[in-house]
Amino acid sequence: MADATMTLEMVQASQVGMKAIGAGLAVGLTGVGTGVAEMGIGAAAVGAIAENKDFFGLGLLFTVIPETIVIFGLVIALLLLF
Repeated sequence: MADATMTLEMVQASQVGMKAIGAGLAVGLTGVGTGVAEMGIGAAAVGAIAENKDFFGLGLLFTVIPETIVIFGLVIALLLLF
């Protein structure tokens, strides 16, 4: 019969693995969320710029804002890992 006790090394390896999974989820899910957000924003920005060239700066700003969410996800991932 197999021994069901967990050694200290097994617990530490499991904790490191869970940290890695959490960091991957933090970056991955924020990336997916940003992609979904930019889908609508990008289409609206291109439409507005096509009608009036003066909206280029505003459209660019609104397109870049969701990218900060990925940066926050990366920061959380780095905090989890280190």
